[in-house]
Amino acid sequence: MDIGCHGLVWTGSFEAPGIRLAAQKTKEAGFDLIEYPLMDPFSFDTKAAVSALDEYGLKASASLGLSEGTDVSSSDAQIVAAGEELLMRAVDVLADIGGTYLTGVISSAMSKYMEPATEVGLQNSKRAIGRVADHAAERGVNLGLEVVNRYETNILNTARQAMRFIEEVERPNLSMHLDTYHMNIEESDMVSPVLDAGDVLRYVHIGESHRGYLGTGSVDFDNFFKALGRVSYDGPITFESFSSAVVAPDLSRSLGIWRNLWSDSAALGAHANRFIRDRLEAVETIALH
Repeated sequence: MDIGCHGLVWTGSFEAPGIRLAAQKTKEAGFDLIEYPLMDPFSFDTKAAVSALDEYGLKASASLGLSEGTDVSSSDAQIVAAGEELLMRAVDVLADIGGTYLTGVISSAMSKYMEPATEVGLQNSKRAIGRVADHAAERGVNLGLEVVNRYETNILNTARQAMRFIEEVERPNLSMHLDTYHMNIEESDMVSPVLDAGDVLRYVHIGESHRGYLGTGSVDFDNFFKALGRVSYDGPITFESFSSAVVAPDLSRSLGIWRNLWSDSAALGAHANRFIRDRLEAVETIALH
């Protein structure tokens, strides 16, 4: 199992220096994997990423959120095509740097919608995701659908919705990504979604209710980690946290990061690494009870 950290914990800029800095800080905090944000995969410096990953001995995953202009759940065929092109490019970027898991808000725009998803939009999304998953399979990449709260999508807010989506698209490399920050808003509890998902769950984000230090908010991490143990989860577990002290202004606005929950990312990251590993170790001891 790889324990990782989102690159935005360290920097809001992902030109070559930021790519390397994020890898360096991820390694220094004790993580195994870095999750690179690919908000613009067409400009991402793959050579810099390969060099940084090799230098610091890290694995990589990647994530992104679609915009209104690349929303694959749109009724506009040109917008859907633009979103599909962007996702195909993101798959290629990840494969080129040796990563195997692309995830994020990719079934719609990462945006607050003012209306429910339409049937046309849902079908457009499913067809586009199916085609991207086929391309990803050719490149050895797994595609993850992140389940996020109602203010960031109108399609996949709960694990059950994601299960239905995945069952209809029916691709072996398409799976579910649960995030404790979003689960704490939308799910009835932190256990049932994990048990329901079972082996369809292949990627996890760990984030606190206020996106700050783990263990200082309202997320029920103890039972969540027990649930992961129940389903023998062995995929990546990646820490995600945002502060306006680090995140780029445009993303801060879209995510609603209006205050600095922390300023020392090194201390935050090291704490998160220990927090996650301690809970995984504790869950392993349950077998001795």
